[in-house]
Amino acid sequence: MKEWLSQMKKAFGFSFLWLICLIYFTQGFRSFVWTAVSYQLKDKLKLSPSVSQFVFSIAFFPWSIKPLYGILSDCIPIRGRKRVPYLVIATVCSLVPWIILGLNEYVRSSQWHLIVFLTAQNLGSAMADVVVDAMIAEAVKSERYVHIISFFMATFAGDLQSLSWLAMAFGGICGSLLGGYALTSLQIDRIFLLFSVLPAIQLLSCCLVKENPVGSKVLQEFSNTSSSHLVNGNNHILDEEDFLEKKSNITMSRRKKSQKNKKKRFVMTRKPQSPEKGNHLVLQWFHSLKAATYSLYSAFRQPMILRPMAWFFMAHVTIPNLSTVMFYYQTEVLNLEASFLGTARVVGWVGLMLGTFTYNRYLKKMKLRRVLMWTQIGLSILTFLDIVLVSRMNVAYGISDKTMVLYGSALSDAINQFKFMPFLILSGQLCPPGIEGTLFALFMSINNLGSTLGSFVGAGLASFLNISSGSFDNLPLGIAIQLLCTFIPIAFLFLIPKEATGIST
Repeated sequence: MKEWLSQMKKAFGFSFLWLICLIYFTQGFRSFVWTAVSYQLKDKLKLSPSVSQFVFSIAFFPWSIKPLYGILSDCIPIRGRKRVPYLVIATVCSLVPWIILGLNEYVRSSQWHLIVFLTAQNLGSAMADVVVDAMIAEAVKSERYVHIISFFMATFAGDLQSLSWLAMAFGGICGSLLGGYALTSLQIDRIFLLFSVLPAIQLLSCCLVKENPVGSKVLQEFSNTSSSHLVNGNNHILDEEDFLEKKSNITMSRRKKSQKNKKKRFVMTRKPQSPEKGNHLVLQWFHSLKAATYSLYSAFRQPMILRPMAWFFMAHVTIPNLSTVMFYYQTEVLNLEASFLGTARVVGWVGLMLGTFTYNRYLKKMKLRRVLMWTQIGLSILTFLDIVLVSRMNVAYGISDKTMVLYGSALSDAINQFKFMPFLILSGQLCPPGIEGTLFALFMSINNLGSTLGSFVGAGLASFLNISSGSFDNLPLGIAIQLLCTFIPIAFLFLIPKEATGIST
């Protein structure tokens, strides 16, 4: 392990690895503070389950427009740099809302102010997620220009993504475990301020990463080739006469360039810069944005891409999400403590990792249609267990509520991973070369948008059935509707490529 980390450090640099791990750890650790947000909406603002879920749906909408951040950072550099400035902006958006919510009680106690600041915070987190993914992709591809470490890049490119996921999983476990216990000993405002330490460290860490200006890679490659001007294209040593001639040409070109620079400086002292240059830059940005958007649209409209993405979107939208309603039920009716719910989320993270291992070990070669069909059936069984829980049938058979919640959390995250892994695999297989990063961000946005709309549907269902705090009589009916909806995506599995597996399309 130590040797592996040492080789990774040699390949990518300590500051870059530190920033990547910190950002992904923070993404996972967000469960620490969002647990407090759930209790703020329930206990302080006294919102109903449907309204709370509506608040969460709006707040997480920025995760549904991730391609926008990728296109902006790709096409509009800030002071010649495409990644670090956007990462700084994203980190500030992630940091400031938590500080304001922690210090200002009025903002923290207002529903609409809370929505605005939570949405801004998610905007920063989503943008940072997109930018850091782009930085990872560029770091892996930098072997074209940095030949000294190309061997390490090729060897550890996959390990870099593995390290990122490992950091996020570790952050998720720590955040879930500590979040519940923090609520028993700290005020919610202190939890907001405590979490803001991570984005603050992330902001300082951005200063440690150096980014070359746009176009510098090409110049660096040219300088590398010109520094060995004693070797011609056929790898033969140039003779003295050729060398002197080449040296003379280089000297003359440098003199001409120096004279031109002097003339330019003289002209600038006499005549102010024309605004045409600024207009030309804006026009260039516009054409770059237009070309990127058109390439994205052209790739996505292809049936081989559109059809499977439509299925994953439909698999979220057609199933009402009642997670917030279940949170209210678990805390108000079952009287489960915040520390226990945090432990349940830790078990969920363990289930997620076990699901990932199981899929890679046993299901990778299976047809994706079959995997997704059994996944939906498994989710329907877990939904039926929720009916058993809310109808109290488990008590009649001597099964405790905590056992139901713990096993349900672990199995739910594990089975959901059987759906998410095919999504990731298909996304990677369908991305055409040249726009992999932006198109993958679009795929993730479709997935996130489907989840957000599913939450809206769940909030509407809870409102329609009059499920509110202290009134859960219709909750079994709502879960029964959710159970029936889990079978809808099975009818549309024809949208998934017939021969697609986890290793080939």
